[in-house]
Amino acid sequence: MVFNFELLAIAVVIVWLVVLSVMFWQSFAGYSDFVRGAKGKTLQAALESLLRDLEETKKDTKEQSERITKLEEEELLHIQKIGLLRFNPFKDTGGDQSFVLALLDNNDTGIVISALYSRLGTRWYAKKVAEGKGLEHELSDEEKKAISEARSRKE
Repeated sequence: MVFNFELLAIAVVIVWLVVLSVMFWQSFAGYSDFVRGAKGKTLQAALESLLRDLEETKKDTKEQSERITKLEEEELLHIQKIGLLRFNPFKDTGGDQSFVLALLDNNDTGIVISALYSRLGTRWYAKKVAEGKGLEHELSDEEKKAISEARSRKE
């Protein structure tokens, strides 16, 4: 009986060694694929490639950040505030067919465009605005109201 027990123990150990060997070779094959990489590169070459890509990404990120900063500075000069006022300047015409349009940037600088409708035609005027005030010409009450409306909201 002792002999059979020893034989059984040896058989179990041999089977166990075979199972462990198969598992080891499967792990080794997976490790070899990992080390070689998908394109047959070594792990070192793959890591070096990743580091190069990381440096390029850092450089691109820095460039994009600089561009964004520049755009944020420039956007302050774009039209951001709009005010529109319709009115009737003459008693003999019906409806509010005349209007004033104020187009201002973040610094309240821009233009006001006025269109005065009469029976004889429509007259257009444009005036420069800086810091919410007329530069070269006096602003009418309607133009001041349109600028005030534009300053009170951001489109």
